[in-house]
Formats: sequence, C-alpha cells, structure tokens
Amino acid sequence: MPMVARRPDNLCTLVLVIDLRDKLQERSLKLARAATYLFCCLAWNKTLSHAGSLRGFGVIDSIKTQIEAICNQTVSCADILTVATRDSVVALGGPSWTVPLRRDSIDANEAEANSDLPGFNSSRSELEAAFLRKGGLNTVDMVALSGAHTIGQAQCSTFRARIYGGDTNTNAAYAASLRANCPRQSAPRGLLHSDQVLFNNYTTDNTVRNFASNPAAFSSAFTTAMIKMGNIAPKTGTQGQIRLSCSRVNS
Repeated sequence: MPMVARRPDNLCTLVLVIDLRDKLQERSLKLARAATYLFCCLAWNKTLSHAGSLRGFGVIDSIKTQIEAICNQTVSCADILTVATRDSVVALGGPSWTVPLRRDSIDANEAEANSDLPGFNSSRSELEAAFLRKGGLNTVDMVALSGAHTIGQAQCSTFRARIYGGDTNTNAAYAASLRANCPRQSAPRGLLHSDQVLFNNYTTDNTVRNFASNPAAFSSAFTTAMIKMGNIAPKTGTQGQIRLSCSRVNS
C-alpha cells in the first residue's frame, strides 16, 4: 500500500508504531496514548516476542525537557508523541490529520498490553478481534493502519519461517529476494504474516487492491482511522495528569 517511502532508519516509524499500538489497547487498559509505553513498556520491550521493537524514547524525553523549560506542566507526553507521530508521517510524504490532544494516564498494565496487542504472526481473525473491539474501528481502518508497515523494517525473526519453510502463501520471487537479504541466522528486513493475511482471498482483498492503486483513497482512510484512535477514551479535564517526565508518573 502506498503510504510513504521506506527509510533506512526507523525513528519516524517507531514514533508511529508506539502511537498505533497504544491507541489500539487504550480503552480496555486505561492507558494514555502511546505515552504509556514510555514508562510501562520499557519492560515490555524486553520480552521475547517484542525484544527491541520500541526505540526512540530519548527523542521524546528530549522534546519533553525542552517544552517543560518553556511551558511547565502544560503539554502532556501523550500530546508530544501523537503530534510527533503525525508530523513524522507528513515529513515522510504521508497525509496529515487533526490531532486531538489529551492528558497522560497514571497507570498501565504490562500483562494486558502483551495479551491485547496483535502480533506479527496474528491470523486474520485475531487481527479483527484486536481492531474491531477498540473504539469503533472497522476492517477498512484495520487495513489502512496496517499500511503503516510500509515505513521502516521488520526483523528477519518475524518472517524467517515463511521464506525458508515452504510457505505457499508467499510469492516465490519475493521470497527469493528476501532470502538474499535475510540469511537463516539473522538480518533486519522483511514481510509480516499479519500483513499477508489481509490479502489472502478474503473480503479485505478489495480494500488492499483499492489502497494499492489509489493513494488518495489510502490517505483518506488512514487519516480517518488515526482520528478515530485519537478519540478512544481520552483523558481530559481532571482525569490523568500532565507528566513531568514521560518515563514515569508524577510523585
């Protein structure tokens, strides 16, 4: 899907992925946007299935420090991260959207975060369960948001079994090109099973085809989905807090 050009570094992607992941789980976990990951998921990032998948925390911390020096306890970590997400997409040539702002959460649940998030090997039914139960998202939103995977890279460990295991659901020429860049031992590039299942003789096939051939349709659907997620259980008024540090709640 024609999201944006692929970049050799993952910083912009990481900001986007952190934001997406948190918004998908926020209603059930009572998390405050992607900012929750800045203190909850330092440990989550070290679990076996997610090891090293979240980076760029220092960038957000640096932004927060500079903002606090100018405008103390006014701009939340959630605001910083969601605006950085939008601006990163725009900087890479993607669409823009209106960002709803909010306060930070004061709690997080690592166990539920691990169980609630779809993984790179998720089936179509697992993806639908994860997306459709969150804030009114639908299958079009699911396909559009999966298009964010066109930015950045994936670790070979997330798809090596597909390209070396005789998976008949992978284009043979594409698998061969991936094997050239992804040896049996280690490498950081590739295709996710959770993406392929969206284009596998199912009702989402037509949506994938439409987005692949119509960048305007994809951009419109992507921004709609991002705005929907931005409105999932926001912390406003006296709810939550404005954190002084994005890596921990205020004492």
